[in-house]
Order: sequence, then structure tokens, then C-alpha cells
Amino acid sequence: MGLPIHLQARYWGIAAAVLFLVLWFLGDVILPFLVGGAIAYFLDPVADRLESAGLNRVAATTTISLIAALVFVIAALLIIPTLIQQGVALVDAIPGIFAHLQTFLTERFPELVDASSPVRQTLARLGTTLQERGGELIQTLLSSALGVINALVFIIVVPVVSFYILLDWDHMVAKIDLWLPRDHAPVIRDLARQIDAALAGFVRGQLTVCGILAIYYAVGLMLTGLQFGLVVGALAGMISFIPYVGAIIGGALAIGLALFQFWGSPVWIGAVVAVFALGQMLEGNFLVPKLVGQSVGLHPVMLLFALSAFGTLFGFTGMLVAVPVAAALGVLFRFGIGQYRQSLLYRGLAPPEDDVPGSDR
Repeated sequence: MGLPIHLQARYWGIAAAVLFLVLWFLGDVILPFLVGGAIAYFLDPVADRLESAGLNRVAATTTISLIAALVFVIAALLIIPTLIQQGVALVDAIPGIFAHLQTFLTERFPELVDASSPVRQTLARLGTTLQERGGELIQTLLSSALGVINALVFIIVVPVVSFYILLDWDHMVAKIDLWLPRDHAPVIRDLARQIDAALAGFVRGQLTVCGILAIYYAVGLMLTGLQFGLVVGALAGMISFIPYVGAIIGGALAIGLALFQFWGSPVWIGAVVAVFALGQMLEGNFLVPKLVGQSVGLHPVMLLFALSAFGTLFGFTGMLVAVPVAAALGVLFRFGIGQYRQSLLYRGLAPPEDDVPGSDR
């Protein structure tokens, strides 16, 4: 005979509270383990494909690790230094950009922007502030990342954790299945499959979309000859997991830079606009439907709320777990609503739902 529902709710509530406290107190200490686990989860389907092709799990995991190491080395030697260089140069160029804007407004609207105009003074202060804050932002990001955990330890721990979790993934899943309460194991397995489908649809799919868009925008803007095109394109792609934000921020920044660099050459300004227009068509009509799908069940507002809430509570680590936790909570919420609609609390003594006017089954 199973435990009464109120006792089960008490025990599961205690377990959830303990997990919350562990995340709260450990915080960024568990960051490399979360990152390693996320990488292993992301690459598990690849390992399964390699196993289907004839490799054993050790060979599949080793192959994936060697390819990942090669990609990381190439990125570290070729791409990352260029991104940092262009990012610093972009911050340093902000005052000059605003100076050009002042000159443009002065020449075409002299009655609005004179030497003592509040508009001109505001632009000057804004350019200086952006330069100062931009430098502070880069310094803060670097110092906070290095302050939370030593960079060398992070670089070593994450690949090791990823390798062993990926190697033992199937055994870990089977072991966890043995721990499930027998009365509820079928329901928990079904919920786990739904959560996995949601995560596979969003996390794996959206990360792939972000990577493709980052490469596309960076290469496209560089081909137009836009200064800082690499860093602007990479930024637009990396933050495209937030609906519309990546395209708006990246597009506004790229088009703004193009107006100053290519003023008088509308063809190249149009080329920059075309890069983002084509990127949006590619994202909305092909990448998202094919790689993300419609089964995630995460509303954009829910996604923004999850990122804000978990980021505030747990910092950078919270932002990493926000989307997976939100997807899991969405599955559990839909399950709870389904259980509620089948209960006497909802149905009472009313006729079956098919007979209820306005039923939306």
C-alpha cells in the first residue's frame, strides 16, 4: 500500500527544498559541473548515433571529445582573440561615432543642434558614458568569471566532467530509474520523456540555431566590409535565444555602424540590412521550425521571466539552469492541470466534459 498523498507531498516538498538550498549555497561553485552535464546532455544523441554506426561507448565518447578539443583549439587561436580585439575597439570607437553623429546633425539641422544645445551635450555625455561603462562591463565580466572560479580549473574540470558523464550517461539513467518509487515509476518515466522532449526541442535546438545565426551574421557582416562585423554578428547570434532581442540589438547596432561607415553608399547599407532580413527569414521559416519545433511549450514571456528570476536568485548559474527548469516546470504544470481536470474537485457532479457547453477538449 502506497503512502498517503499528504505524506508523499511532504517528502517531495522536503526534497525540492533541499535541492533549492543546495543550489542557493553552492551557487557558482557547481558551475563547471552544470556546464559539463549540459554539454554531455547536448552530445548524448551524437554518441548514440556513433554507437549505432558500430562504435562502442568509449570510442564514441573519445571521438566526440577529440573533435570538441580540436574545435576549441581552433576557436581559441583564430576566433576568440579577434572577437576580443573587435569588442575593445568597438568600445574605444564609441566617442568617435557619436562625434560623427553630432557633425551629421549639426550640418543638416543647425537650428536644432548648436554648440550649447542640450541635444549635443547629451550626445557627448552619452558617448563618453558608453565608453566608460563598456570598458567597465568587459572588465566586470572578465573579473567576475575569473573571481568565481579559477579559469584554469574551469577549463580542466568541464571537459573531464563532460567526458565521464557522457561515457556513463546510459548507466546513470538506468541507475536513477531503479531509484524511482515503484508505484509512480511509469508516470515519472512519462514525465521525464516529455521533459526530455521539451529540452531537446528547445535547448539543443535553440543552441544550434544560435550557433548557426552567429556564424551567418558574423560572416555576412564581414563580407559587407562592416567594421566590427565579427563581434556584432556573433553578439546578435548568441543572444537570439531571447525572442526578437538578438535581431533587434544586433540589427540596430549593425545598421547604425553602417550608416556612419557607408554614408553616401546606400548599396552597402542595404547589404547590411539584407543580411539581417535574410537572417530573420532563415530563422523564422527554416531554423526554428526544423531544429526547435513547436513542442516546447515555453511562451516568450515565460522564458524572459525565468531568465530574470533565476538570474536574480542564483546569478550566472541561475541563468544557465533557467530554461531547463522552466521547461520542466511547464511539463509538470500541464500534467497537474490534466490531473486537476480529471479530479472530482474540477468535475464535481457535472455531466461529462463532452456534454458541457463550450468545452475545448
